[in-house]
Amino acid sequence: MIQKFLPGLPVDLIRAAYSRAPGNELESGKFASPESSAALVANTFGLFLDRPADMPPLAVAPDGPWTPLSAQLEAIVRFPWSGGRHPCLHVLVVTATELVGIESKRYEPFRSKTPVALSEAYWRPVWGERMGGYAAVRDGLRDGTRRFRHLDATQLVKHAFGLRTASRKMSPVPLAPVLVYLHAEPGHWPDGRAVPPADIEAHRREIAVFAGLVAGDEVVFRATPYRDMLRSWDASPLAAVREHVSAVRRHFHL
Repeated sequence: MIQKFLPGLPVDLIRAAYSRAPGNELESGKFASPESSAALVANTFGLFLDRPADMPPLAVAPDGPWTPLSAQLEAIVRFPWSGGRHPCLHVLVVTATELVGIESKRYEPFRSKTPVALSEAYWRPVWGERMGGYAAVRDGLRDGTRRFRHLDATQLVKHAFGLRTASRKMSPVPLAPVLVYLHAEPGHWPDGRAVPPADIEAHRREIAVFAGLVAGDEVVFRATPYRDMLRSWDASPLAAVREHVSAVRRHFHL
């Protein structure tokens, strides 16, 4: 039987989060797949669902003090309208100054995929004057002047628009919205096939291109590999966090 959860995690809270979320990850069996991205992110961040203050920074420097007040798995951030689908972030962290949404990837960047088109709703004039970079990416994806093979830029644009809306509703004083792209760089598929190093390098280049295009926008974009984040978490003063990092690294071959 495949182990779904690492020791010491609040399993009931994790299960509750996924039971409320779209995707049916647990009941469908997808969570138990050796390629599951949900399993990686849930096991990595599940520790902090009932102890958010213990979460170390995400290996990318926050703009203000890092004081996590809450952490949520599979969090839906709503657009400024009621109908349709709204973005679901793998992790949503609220700090004293920031609303941090985390999009996690494991093997997805190295699979073949069919591009997903944005609906016309994304062209509504509701995103404010400081989202020009994301809007330009949105426009380029539609007219074909921007193409990403490994990076799901469409999804990142959706998340950024959702975070921008949510950051103005979750606190009396608007929180600074931050989108973190957290990605694994596996050397092999679970069946032993190598992930081509050229694909890993191409993914990194696409991340850098996207980051440059949206630099200076209201939703700050940051990216980091799991490897670097876990390395930074090794410095936690809490033994429980350091032990958790070791368990994540061993179980997911990071």
